[in-house]
Amino acid sequence: MITEILLPLALAFIMFAMGLTLRPGDFALVFTRPKAMALGLLAQMVGLPAVAVAVIWLFRLPPDFAVGLLILAACPGGITSNLLTHLAGGATALAVSLTAITSVAGAVSVPFLVNLALVQVGGQGGTTDLPVARMTIGVFAIATLPLIVAMIVNAKAPQGAARLEKLARPVATALFALIVAGAFVSQWRVMWEHAADVLPPALAVNAGALAVAWGIGRLGRLERRERLAVILEAGLQNGALGIFIAATLLASPAMMVPSIVYALVMNVTALAIIAWVRIGRKEKGGVSPAFPE
Repeated sequence: MITEILLPLALAFIMFAMGLTLRPGDFALVFTRPKAMALGLLAQMVGLPAVAVAVIWLFRLPPDFAVGLLILAACPGGITSNLLTHLAGGATALAVSLTAITSVAGAVSVPFLVNLALVQVGGQGGTTDLPVARMTIGVFAIATLPLIVAMIVNAKAPQGAARLEKLARPVATALFALIVAGAFVSQWRVMWEHAADVLPPALAVNAGALAVAWGIGRLGRLERRERLAVILEAGLQNGALGIFIAATLLASPAMMVPSIVYALVMNVTALAIIAWVRIGRKEKGGVSPAFPE
């Protein structure tokens, strides 16, 4: 009942709450800041999965954990990424736009990458046994559709959406924490027995994603606020969606372990980045250095 009903409903509400902060105009950044958007999408949708593949090869992860890590890497940005970007002094509009695009595109990109992982890493030799249609429909219905509906509500009634968002965001954040905590408790024994197998790779993927995003932003000569937004978007994933895919769509508790661990790791590193930026801002007399040149 939990994974089949409560988890999908909670995730749908989280995505709806996220959508209340988005407007169709957020996609205009694709045209007004095309380089920043392109580099952000490159870091999020190409760089992160590439890092995950490299980590899987380096650590020789068991198939279930390897697929679970790739599921997490395929997911779009998390619900807290925009808020943490704002707190860090990053380009919030860019972060919001990246979240919107990756979340909408996730209806196609996530099932594609996950099924590719099942075939190439999970040891399933053919696509006939894979839940391609079910996964595509599930991701769209639970993650993408609520986001689109909320965006329409925001476009039609922005004042009402703003009031609703003030109530929905803390509930959504609490639901995200409950999903991660509940999954953590349910898989405590597996994580305890395989801590050495999962924690170092999760840390490596997170650190690698942050480093790749920083490198892309640096080479692309993004201004510091944009670079910070790209870094946080690449490092903060929608762990709740990863748990939903593994537990509900694939019925594999082992595959959701990497999403649980990563959800804990990513928030620690994100808070460390924010602390670093704020300390640097104070030392510079209120001018945020974001990240070193």
